[in-house]
Amino acid sequence: MNKSELLNWLQEEHQQWEALLNQIDPTHMDQVGVNGQWSFKDMIAHLTPDGLRCIAALQAIQRSEPEPPPPWPAHLQNDDEINAWIYETNRERSVRQILEEMHQMFQHLFTVVKELPDDVEIDTVNQGERMYYLVRLGDQRVQPGYFFDHFHDDHEQDVRAWLTRIEKG
Repeated sequence: MNKSELLNWLQEEHQQWEALLNQIDPTHMDQVGVNGQWSFKDMIAHLTPDGLRCIAALQAIQRSEPEPPPPWPAHLQNDDEINAWIYETNRERSVRQILEEMHQMFQHLFTVVKELPDDVEIDTVNQGERMYYLVRLGDQRVQPGYFFDHFHDDHEQDVRAWLTRIEKG
């Protein structure tokens, strides 16, 4: 895979994501029950830091800098602690604010990927039915599609089931 193909893949994933968003009535975005007590808004807020972290990592390796710290406090070590922090940090924010941050994150991601060197190495990792793409610069690798990969691997099935439930009323 080359940079152009990676960018096309990211844009296709983004189009599919936007199509999913368009299926959801805005009044349902903060309805709990998508994934346990999380709303769809909460799930987006949960995924967005992963995208921001990938962007920061891509920028750092382009500048030959060390990997930046995660957007959550360094003392948080496991997924449950991190997820609880992300939830508490975002729970009072509006759907509009969460969506705007997500849209800005995507635009920033596309810009950073476009700025990668044309000859950047991109590894393709096949795990089961899914393909994952890793940008390699020097000895560092970053998964620029982690937002989408995380969604597909851990949340898509719950979201699709939730959508079916709310469509049936």
